[in-house]
Amino acid sequence: MTGAGTSTFWAEHLWTGVGDVRHGAVVEVVGDRIVSVVDDVAAPPTGSIELRGVTLPGLVNAHSHAFHRALRGRTQVGSGSFWTWRDVMYSVAGRLTPENYETLATAVFTEMVLAGVTTVGEFHYVHHTADGTPHDDPLAMSRALARAAATAGIRLTLLDTCYLVGGFAPASEPAAEPAAEASAEPVVDPSAEPVHVPLSPAQIRFGDGTVAAWAERATAVREALSGPTVVVGAAVHSVRAVPERDLATVAGWARGRDAPLHVHVSEQPAENADCARLLGSTPVALLRRHGVLDHRATAVHATHLTEDDVADLAAGDAWACFCVTTERDLADGVGPAGELVEAGVPLTVGSDSHAVIDLFEEARGIETGQRLVSNRRGWFGAARLMSAATVEGARSLGWDDAGLLEPGALADLVTVSLDSVRLADARPDSLLESIVFGATAADVSTVMVGGEIVVRDGVHARVASPGAALRSAIEAVLPPVDEPLSTLREDPSA
Repeated sequence: MTGAGTSTFWAEHLWTGVGDVRHGAVVEVVGDRIVSVVDDVAAPPTGSIELRGVTLPGLVNAHSHAFHRALRGRTQVGSGSFWTWRDVMYSVAGRLTPENYETLATAVFTEMVLAGVTTVGEFHYVHHTADGTPHDDPLAMSRALARAAATAGIRLTLLDTCYLVGGFAPASEPAAEPAAEASAEPVVDPSAEPVHVPLSPAQIRFGDGTVAAWAERATAVREALSGPTVVVGAAVHSVRAVPERDLATVAGWARGRDAPLHVHVSEQPAENADCARLLGSTPVALLRRHGVLDHRATAVHATHLTEDDVADLAAGDAWACFCVTTERDLADGVGPAGELVEAGVPLTVGSDSHAVIDLFEEARGIETGQRLVSNRRGWFGAARLMSAATVEGARSLGWDDAGLLEPGALADLVTVSLDSVRLADARPDSLLESIVFGATAADVSTVMVGGEIVVRDGVHARVASPGAALRSAIEAVLPPVDEPLSTLREDPSA
């Protein structure tokens, strides 16, 4: 994904990531970097490549689980909850191999690129074989994702996820005591009720056994895969899946490498209730107490927060990643986006389970969700919403030189055509508003990553027949036809 030589592009309209939309701009690219941006050029210079429409910084999908794409249209059958959806997800996770996951991820990343995504944060926890033993190559699944990103032409932040226990212990029945691990100061009173349950058979391939084993494998992944188009960071799956005593170790690993650190936070009220019952605090307070929240950290979902949680995220200079299309698909709720931004917490966006892959929808969904719960319009301007989908996302994933179209930045950009019925009436003085509130992924015409055009006129330059590739890749990880993917049509907690 490195452009060769010097290329000149003329953008009919250009939003650099700051300020107003410019009209007629020449962008010069050398290798994978932008070297100059010149405004007020009325016509394309001789030899330049024309970008008709509105050109924006490349979109950043800050939270993805690539294999969840296989669930689209299937988990929507009948009713259910987050927890019944999760059981269906496990059935797909159990069928992944390095070979079929590379094929599937390539197809999913290709769908993202066609939607204008130039960087993805892959929250990766399917580390081992289905019975929990390492592959012959312990990094096989991580390598598969890196190869998939390279084939699709997308920049990758691989968030190697620590996942050690199976969830909080239910209140109604005792759980087995978690395996002991040396600790200078035990956090949980050993006489108290057990906090976590062991990994289930469906989860066993996610775990490394101990946080030390996770750190050893994550270090190997970082050393093997880091490069010009790959950043390797860390993730705490959730406070459900990582014991309190281990949070500081994961945070220290990220801090020592100045690596991004992401964590699922307060996606469900049940998580908050269990955390309060067993550990006496909210998940955010727990993360703050153990040093997880700093300028490298992103709280993913951040749906059910208290005022103190919002203040803790702000004090830690952390981000909050909203995944609106997934949160509404799973009936998770609407997060306090307005309160977070007011407190100084920058927002990013992700497509998470890929109920759809459309970052314009993710961005405007932040605003429209706030409207629904507040009966008020105009929480965020178009520029702030696009910043969430570009520069803030890039920085949260460890790409400080991406997300803006300016000299020295990585040459990642996307052009949105104004030719569709959705944007046919777009006016020069409100182009960004038209795109944020009216465009869809189908309006993306050109995508450049690192100076290389990977999508031109809506066609991917590397992957032929992406729809067919996606269809066959998904079929390979679904259960046999006589084994229904979803049998849960009612929420058992209802």
